[in-house]
Amino acid sequence: MTPAQINTLADALIEAYDQRSMLRPITASEAEFDVPAAYAVLQEIERRRCASGWRAVGRKIGFTNRTIWTRYGVNLPMWAHMFAHTVTDARDSHARLHAADFVQPRLEPEVVFGLRSGVPADGDIRAALAAADWIAPGFEIVQSHFPDWKFQAADCTAAFGLHGALIVGEHKLLDDALREELVELLPRFQLTLSSSGEPVDRGVGANVLDSPAHALLHLARVLAAQPFAPPLHAGELVTTGTITDAWPVRAGEAWSSDYGTLCLQGLQIEFE
Repeated sequence: MTPAQINTLADALIEAYDQRSMLRPITASEAEFDVPAAYAVLQEIERRRCASGWRAVGRKIGFTNRTIWTRYGVNLPMWAHMFAHTVTDARDSHARLHAADFVQPRLEPEVVFGLRSGVPADGDIRAALAAADWIAPGFEIVQSHFPDWKFQAADCTAAFGLHGALIVGEHKLLDDALREELVELLPRFQLTLSSSGEPVDRGVGANVLDSPAHALLHLARVLAAQPFAPPLHAGELVTTGTITDAWPVRAGEAWSSDYGTLCLQGLQIEFE
């Protein structure tokens, strides 16, 4: 893409974000718009945001749950930065958000890592977990500026990776013994997502690229292959993708998560 094309698309997506409005998928009018082009647009958007004072605090990985790829018309994960004002610390396990702050919001229960070092792209799952200082429950609120959540992979990659907000619950500090337990537990634990106290969906950790730890390793490998992308580093948060389907949310609803045998206390969130 030319610099002019990148700037035009960045303008349109930033306006949609700031105005909480919708627009046609880019691929509907730009048939050759692909994922590499989408990352070029996202890079320009993030450059502008940081220049205006936004502070990147971590990365979100989207579409790591292969069970929902067909529904959304994608066939690979994506990533985008998260920023200080889009991430909320809810170590009391409760949060409250305004549904109207988002465009077609959906809720995703996830596993979040806090890093104490970079993640080696040539490592394995144990190396990825060794880079983590803590693990936590998370709710990512994703949003779509494209009507009816209809898009292709390039569209949603450019559109901020669909990131709206992240709620991070109580941190569980990791030691070597717990990291070793997580190698086996992360693929097998079952998460239950409930609305108004009633279960609405369940998923297992293996839905997320076979394990949330493997999703973390996958991100490190993707970043290593992207010359424009800074590698993961100490102090970053990484949220690894939804374990269940992504569920539409509305004002007046209350949702909760239960991580089963995983060493995490679930979250509760209310939408006003």
